[in-house]
Amino acid sequence: MVSASSSPPRNAKWWYSTFHTVTAMIGAGVLSLPYAMAYLGWVPGTLFLLISWCLTLNSMWQMIQLHECVPGTRFDRYIDLGKHAFGPKLGPWIVLPQQLIVQCLKKFMEIACTNCTQIKQSYWILIFGGIHFFLSQLPNFNSVTGVSVAAAVMSLSYSTIAWVACLARGRVENVSYAYKKTTSTDLMFRIFNAIGQISFAFASHAVALEIQAIIPSTHEKPSKIPMWKGIIGAYIINAICYFPVALVGYWAFGRDVEDNVLMEFERPSWLIASANLMVFIHVVGSYQVYAMPIFDLIEKVMVKRFKFPPGVALRLVVRSTYVAFTLLFGVTFPFFGDLLGLFGGFGFAPTAFFLPSIMWLIIKKPKRFSTYWFINWASIYVGVCIMLASTIGGLRNIITDASTKFYT
Repeated sequence: MVSASSSPPRNAKWWYSTFHTVTAMIGAGVLSLPYAMAYLGWVPGTLFLLISWCLTLNSMWQMIQLHECVPGTRFDRYIDLGKHAFGPKLGPWIVLPQQLIVQCLKKFMEIACTNCTQIKQSYWILIFGGIHFFLSQLPNFNSVTGVSVAAAVMSLSYSTIAWVACLARGRVENVSYAYKKTTSTDLMFRIFNAIGQISFAFASHAVALEIQAIIPSTHEKPSKIPMWKGIIGAYIINAICYFPVALVGYWAFGRDVEDNVLMEFERPSWLIASANLMVFIHVVGSYQVYAMPIFDLIEKVMVKRFKFPPGVALRLVVRSTYVAFTLLFGVTFPFFGDLLGLFGGFGFAPTAFFLPSIMWLIIKKPKRFSTYWFINWASIYVGVCIMLASTIGGLRNIITDASTKFYT
């Protein structure tokens, strides 16, 4: 079986996909889900979280099935599948920008997510950068499996600490679940931004094909079987993390919950400190999972177009430069919380909600007006609405917050 691009090592087990997907999907953004609930409310917030979970699980299934939709060929990269669906010229322009936005912003956001620590941000950045200058030299997905497993365990651990601490704390005095007091216009845009924050929580589709590419595949046992088994495990872990944190956190603190629910706690100090350290360890693993496909893409371009010899020297220069650039960008870029909503729609909604459905309609051509035809079009419609709403909300909040910061 051939690959549409150069083949990675294909000896991964089914549970590799579970840990890689959990690491890619469940980030520090889970701690902001109660804050998003504060703008959406009980019923709309819970319903939107549930719909997002179901729709993205369906689109993940589509990606897995399309990985080997051409007999004898494996589409190991999102861009390879995009070329097949939209054509060699149009495909990269539709797929690659969204994939890169997801991968880059996910890393940028988590680099900048240091308000949950008591150490100065610059110190964390130096520590973080030092670790990644080393880890970025690992050659491929298989080589970061240990890091990914540790990161996945950490994400489950700090999510559990967050909602158990909220449950143990109980509801604060005079807790209110009414919408926040603000103008109706501001509330509308904040709701749009909250939608983007939740869509940010389902970002692993951008690396799904790269994860499936390392799983062996035969005619008797195609890779979609163990990959889907691993994804089911990952989505169960996702539900165990997302729903309790979102619902219990909102139940405990209501509309006044912090944008990072761990900020609500000071005691027991050792437990909260441990949870924050777990966030940091998870970010280390998440960075590597999202960075590997980009490293691979850059190195291929350097070898094919610019005739650089492949090897350790190229890897050292390219990856070290990229790590330095992302760290610098993550530290200096302003208004990152609002960018989360902006690019949560613009970058994540297409890759997780509706691009897989569009490609499915083009490649599989389901019978018109059949049940699955309607499901695909519903996914596309919902995904486009999410993209537009969260992009508008995030952009407006950036403008508003910039005006507040510089002119008040």
